[in-house]
Amino acid sequence: MSNGKAQTGFLEKTFKLSENKTNVKTEIIAGITSFMTMAYILAVNPDLLSAAGMDKGGVFTATALSAAIATLIMAFYANYPFVLAPGMGLNAFFAFTVCGIMGYSWQFALTAVFIEGIIFILMSFVNVREAIVNAIPMNLKNAVSAGIGLFIAFLGFQSAGIIVGDPATLVKLGDLTQPAAIVTILGVIITGILLHKKVKGAMLIGILASTIIAIPLGVTKLPSSFISMPPSLASVAFKLDFSNIFSLDMLIVIFTFLFVDVFDTIGTLVGVASKADMLDENGTLPRVKPALFADAVGTTAGALLGTSTVTTFVESASGVSEGGRTGLTALTSAILFLLALFLAPIFGIIPGAATAPALILVGLSMMSSVLKVDFDDYTEAIPAFLAIIMMPIAYSIAEGIVFGMVSYAVLKLIAGRGKEVSPVVYILSVLFILKYIFL
Repeated sequence: MSNGKAQTGFLEKTFKLSENKTNVKTEIIAGITSFMTMAYILAVNPDLLSAAGMDKGGVFTATALSAAIATLIMAFYANYPFVLAPGMGLNAFFAFTVCGIMGYSWQFALTAVFIEGIIFILMSFVNVREAIVNAIPMNLKNAVSAGIGLFIAFLGFQSAGIIVGDPATLVKLGDLTQPAAIVTILGVIITGILLHKKVKGAMLIGILASTIIAIPLGVTKLPSSFISMPPSLASVAFKLDFSNIFSLDMLIVIFTFLFVDVFDTIGTLVGVASKADMLDENGTLPRVKPALFADAVGTTAGALLGTSTVTTFVESASGVSEGGRTGLTALTSAILFLLALFLAPIFGIIPGAATAPALILVGLSMMSSVLKVDFDDYTEAIPAFLAIIMMPIAYSIAEGIVFGMVSYAVLKLIAGRGKEVSPVVYILSVLFILKYIFL
């Protein structure tokens, strides 16, 4: 009994649970929920990077380890409930653009990621990224949260096949009679009822229930074994190639990785923190520096281990929706990433259709931030709207922020209210415009 109290006391002291109005049970459930909604990365990332010629098994191990390392830093250094892993979009750019269209080796791409990570670490020391976070106006921060809500709901519908690609209209309604779509629809209903009844762990229960439903429908199947040793890293770890380090292509690739990761991470941190009321009275995120440092180290370590850029995952919002408020949520997710190394067959049975309901309903909850946007002032409303709508349309949190910030600076200037805009926003807006012109 005394040992249990000592452990609880350690967790209370380390993560300041009472101060953050939470408890051990809530944080652990939140951590499990965040992990479950983003466990797909353990399957998707190796599959994508294998298209660049990398060994799937080695990338699986690198993905789990880099996620655990970065998330542990977030847990103990920043004390935030955010979970990190190799980011979607960035891994596709790695495999299909750098290694596909540009024709470079995956070793070249890993080197670009490694250099990007080093630059990130240096930027953290000189507070560049912290200044960017603090410069984003409050209306845009609320808009970013709502935009992320739309974006992750869209991801949920897409992973379930409820929304599919179409050459004429880009997207259209999929076949709702398909098993994956049925699993997601039933999952939304089950999870929605649980949320309505305020059942603790509703998201997690919904994911598990959806997985069970998916088995007889053939969307997933039970594994032949439940435990396996982690695949070797030997084929992908420490395979950097510095032979083209001073080329223009290397500069462009590093800049692209840097740009997307900076604004994806900032957007996710600001958006999820806004939803969880973690921003202070000035609209800034306390301890943002260690939070940004976590993904900088994660990216550097991930490149050495053999995976693409590590970033803060928007799916962290699912754990926050379950009440996660401290690093104990992140610690729980990190431990599960380490366990996943040995329990890959078990985690592998959770299909995208089973995590889709959580993404859709978390998207709903994040949309409430739109109520805080000032729609009566068009110099505030138009940038907010552009940030919200461009995230799902452009399939990028970063691009949504760009549209929001550039339009904010331009409209304020034209309206004769340029002094309301931070100099940082003006500088970034010019850089964004130059990027679109020349890159």
